[in-house]
Amino acid sequence: MNTEEPKRILIATKNPGKAKDFSLLFEPKGYQVMTLLDYPEIEDVEETGYTFEANARKKAETIANRLHMTVLADDSGICIDALDGQPGVVSARFAGADKSDAANNAKVLSMLGALDNPSRKAHFHCTLVLAHPERESLVVEGDIEGEIAKFPQGENGFGYDPLFFIPSLNKTMAELTGLEKNTISHRAMALKNLEKVWTEWLEKEVE
Repeated sequence: MNTEEPKRILIATKNPGKAKDFSLLFEPKGYQVMTLLDYPEIEDVEETGYTFEANARKKAETIANRLHMTVLADDSGICIDALDGQPGVVSARFAGADKSDAANNAKVLSMLGALDNPSRKAHFHCTLVLAHPERESLVVEGDIEGEIAKFPQGENGFGYDPLFFIPSLNKTMAELTGLEKNTISHRAMALKNLEKVWTEWLEKEVE
């Protein structure tokens, strides 16, 4: 039995910002966090699902089967009320396949600007899927409510963080420190839900 395996987890992403988020969450718990940057031979898993869960499950299970190890995949996005829930599952590529954060933010502001006094309510959503070839996958979710700012604010974070304003903190997500963000973010909420069930799951994995 490889006693080290339960302490190694692969985060199915090449996104440095996302990897940093998960490292802040997992490393204090004693996990060695790997990412797809550590496995350049693994081809990108195409996100063809119509739901956050479908995309996260496909990534986690495909890579877990390929590497025969524990893999955590997430699919996250911002859902804006006035845009009928858009960008949703296409948040990362909302403005095009090149996945430009600046272009995505600009498109959101442009679309809202074209509406007559739109609601600026929005929420960040995260679905996490923890997979291993010998286990049934775990699926959990997390959300944080907020609003779309009228212009980007803050230098931290990535994606839509500069636009996502949290009224209770009077800051955008990009104005928070890494530790602050990982206390209240949608990923933090999803991870807290995962923590309620993953210990038994990991223990059974190595029996």
